[in-house]
Amino acid sequence: RRPAPSMHRGSLVRTALTRVGSLSSARTLRPPPSRPPSAIAPRAVAMSAASFGTAAADGAPYGFSSSFDSGNGELVSATPHTLTVRMREEPFTKADGRAHFQWFHFRVTGARGRALRVVVQNAGDASYPDGWRDYKAFASSDRKHWRRVQTTTYVDGELIIDMDPVPGDCVHLAYFVPYDYERHLDLVARASSHPNVSHATLGDTLDGRPLDCLRFGEPGRWTPEPAFAGESPEDKAAVEASRGSLPPWSRDGGAKRVVWILGRQHPGESMASWWMEGFVRRLLDAEDPTARKVLRRAVVYVVPNMNPDGSVRGHLRTNAAGANLNREWENPTPEQSPEVLWTRNAMDATGPVDLMLDVHGDEAEPYCFIIGGEGCPGWDERRASTQRAFKAAYARACPDFQTTFPLEYGTAPAGNVVTAKTQVTYRYNCVGMTLEMPFKDNVQLAQPDGWTPARCEKLGAAAVDALLDVLPELRE
Repeated sequence: RRPAPSMHRGSLVRTALTRVGSLSSARTLRPPPSRPPSAIAPRAVAMSAASFGTAAADGAPYGFSSSFDSGNGELVSATPHTLTVRMREEPFTKADGRAHFQWFHFRVTGARGRALRVVVQNAGDASYPDGWRDYKAFASSDRKHWRRVQTTTYVDGELIIDMDPVPGDCVHLAYFVPYDYERHLDLVARASSHPNVSHATLGDTLDGRPLDCLRFGEPGRWTPEPAFAGESPEDKAAVEASRGSLPPWSRDGGAKRVVWILGRQHPGESMASWWMEGFVRRLLDAEDPTARKVLRRAVVYVVPNMNPDGSVRGHLRTNAAGANLNREWENPTPEQSPEVLWTRNAMDATGPVDLMLDVHGDEAEPYCFIIGGEGCPGWDERRASTQRAFKAAYARACPDFQTTFPLEYGTAPAGNVVTAKTQVTYRYNCVGMTLEMPFKDNVQLAQPDGWTPARCEKLGAAAVDALLDVLPELRE
């Protein structure tokens, strides 16, 4: 690895990340496939006759396919009233000792108005079978409006989705509302068009996709906003009184904080992308006073999708090579986990990092919660206090977030630095956190459609409030 050029921490990210990007171009990339490799490719099966409204020869008058962005589902059998499918396994993950699967996304065509039972046959063998308890699948007949199928049950290791009637002639069913790659590109382009946002490609994925990074704000130093408009002695006395208890950084300004926000290391956790929509939208709002104050005091680096290959391939946990990216942060390699390597190199080039938030979804837990860097080497009370302050501010900003549950999530194993939160916490002596959202619902504010993209976006927007609250505490 070439040594990093000498630079002030406030150098432009484009300059700093040029070195990172050159690392990716120096290695031999796998050429982007014209379609996913056959071993994991989505499979399309035509079951209906060529003419509309005519039953297929095998008696199943509808079609099935998962051959599209984020598709996952393989046909087992089809009868007029029952469709049986299996979720497709991902490449074997050495760090986890298994081949993961739990994400599904497929469509049924030509069955409008019928009673149809969809059976996901291998649900009991999925990565997190406890996640099926009380779970309700998502369905959409236009790919814009998604509703929970309330008649979803989990019985004897099978996930059963009963539709009576099927709500449209082309119905998509999914584990959570999908967030496709085209929408990701729209988000990146929309944000990059803003004058206060810069875009960098950190490197290339194994399938040849760019790993996008957005920088909000300019690195360097900040100065406080004007404290008053008048010049009278009374005005000045009031200002001095209000400033007297402030710490030096809040009172006088100084070096901007460096914040990194990551999403979708686990590609099947599409709620992370919906969270990014709300977070990015708020940072782009020039009339939002909280966002303006954050970007005056900090430079925020956002990687909206850490795992675009896995997202397109319909994976739950892994990239194209079968790597669980959130177990690769100690020793990432360009052959196995380039996405982590390029991101960690970029953090080195633009850091030191002051705060990192890694956005995820949890298959089983019915809460929104944060797991921090407890247990990693060097963890101390200063960072623990800042982390508690962030969580408390987040809960005040959005009641869908809470700080009590789940009780069974304790500290990380002693010495663990393989995940994003622990590696970043240890590497930069900062606050690294993992945010988890439910696949099912927040039980404390349950609603019929459970956890939804709209609630993800609101939670994402509220993170800006929590960020502003702790900026003064992020560095000694």
